[in-house]
Amino acid sequence: MPSIYDAIIEDHNRHRDLLDRIARTEGDSKDRREAWDEFYRDVKSHSAAEEETFYSKLMTQTWGQDAARHSVHEHAEMDEILEELREMDMSSSGWLARFKTLKHDYEHHMEEEENEVFTRAKEVIGKEENDSFGQKFLTRKSKEMDLIEEKREDALED
Repeated sequence: MPSIYDAIIEDHNRHRDLLDRIARTEGDSKDRREAWDEFYRDVKSHSAAEEETFYSKLMTQTWGQDAARHSVHEHAEMDEILEELREMDMSSSGWLARFKTLKHDYEHHMEEEENEVFTRAKEVIGKEENDSFGQKFLTRKSKEMDLIEEKREDALED
């Protein structure tokens, strides 16, 4: 069972790879659509699970409230961009410009989380809880992924 930190970093590494893969694509191609779809679903489920398991725990400490609120605010900003991109034409220059903003912002967010937030979080989620929080995160992420798939199927039926 991965620790909460390992589970989040594993996702971040996959997200970095997908961002790079999308950046290397052009136009409304199959490669861009596949990488974008995987990125979109994984980031949405990751963010929700992170907020409900990791950040909710940090908010139990006064010093953790600001860090958690800042990260959750960044999640909301990135979610807005994700939804904008989802509605835009992938072959437009506007899509690529907006994607570059998302890529820059999300890479900054991941670095900040891994290098600053994790250090402080280890004071709240100690070694004895690492694995249980990792499991909670992965379980919640799986449920969020199911919800995303349900919405997707409902949208296809409409």
